[in-house]
Amino acid sequence: MAAEVLTKQALNRALLARQMLLSREAATVSEVLERLLGLQAQEAAPPLIGLWTRIEGFQRDDLLRLLRDRAVVRATLLRGTLHLVSAPDYLAFRSTFQPMFDAALKAVLRDRTSGVDVAALVESGRRLFVEEPMTFTKMRAALIDLFPDGDERAMGYTVRMRVPLVSTPDDSKWGFGGDPEFHDAATWLGRAPGAEPRAEELVLRYLAAFGPAAAVDVQAWSGVGGAREVLNALRPRLQTFRDDRKRELFDLPDAPRPAAETPVPVRFLPGFDNVILGHADRSRIIDDAHRPKVTTKNLQVLPTFLVDGFVAGTWKISGAGAKAKLTLSPFGPMTAAAKAQLTKEGKELMRFVEPDASKPAIEFAAT
Repeated sequence: MAAEVLTKQALNRALLARQMLLSREAATVSEVLERLLGLQAQEAAPPLIGLWTRIEGFQRDDLLRLLRDRAVVRATLLRGTLHLVSAPDYLAFRSTFQPMFDAALKAVLRDRTSGVDVAALVESGRRLFVEEPMTFTKMRAALIDLFPDGDERAMGYTVRMRVPLVSTPDDSKWGFGGDPEFHDAATWLGRAPGAEPRAEELVLRYLAAFGPAAAVDVQAWSGVGGAREVLNALRPRLQTFRDDRKRELFDLPDAPRPAAETPVPVRFLPGFDNVILGHADRSRIIDDAHRPKVTTKNLQVLPTFLVDGFVAGTWKISGAGAKAKLTLSPFGPMTAAAKAQLTKEGKELMRFVEPDASKPAIEFAAT
């Protein structure tokens, strides 16, 4: 029997349903992070906005409390970038990403650590973070004292990729400052990450949050190779589809796949949201022609807004407090109804990001 073909619109609705973007849901922060397998947290504020747009009644302290209680951690995982994940997921999956970290070290550093005993370097770095939380800036300075002939940046990157570390929260508005401290993960959590890779479980969790998807999508999201082999091993447990490009897509048999015509509210997404970054083929959420408009030259992924489920423009907040202003930059002409919905939702976004903005200012840039 030929596999069912899923249109771009059908894939869009499946993704939005799993990403909690069809409607806000009454769920805890830990439940949401585990359902989504984390939120990118290269910058401190975006994941809180990502939670606000998904969770009914979300408040900033709902997350900050869990970070302080060590139930949620900010650590290097997917694609070698910082993510917010539940502590159990970090402990379960950290080792699954180590081969990707090792490959990144080899590709980036080449022979820049050839004059250093790397095993001794990694152990020295681990001891530094066991003794006390510290910034990467302080860590590099300590390493150059221990290995004066080494490349400071290369040594720091080696420790960062080889030693399981978590960022410790502070009293900043969004939980972390611009140069945050990190701590040894086992010391912070009272338990070391599991040693065994869990690639099959990781792929199943990915499909639950981002499916239906192809092997290249899994690898684009995770940064981990071997997705095709894992999916083939899981094939008896999965359902397969085709997209309009005739690519084979895999999915969990009972995962939600709403009708393509399911209505969708407007939604604001933060920069770096994984719903934008979760696939190699991102046409289910953003038109290929618009992708360059959301990524800057220094690889920042801009905040975006969705209309009818697809990225329709970018947004930014300038100023602060009573002078804060939300500017929306649509990719093309917008209907009056869409503008009205975005204005209403935008006011709620402003109340969350800038609670002192009593009369939120919102404007639409010219297209």
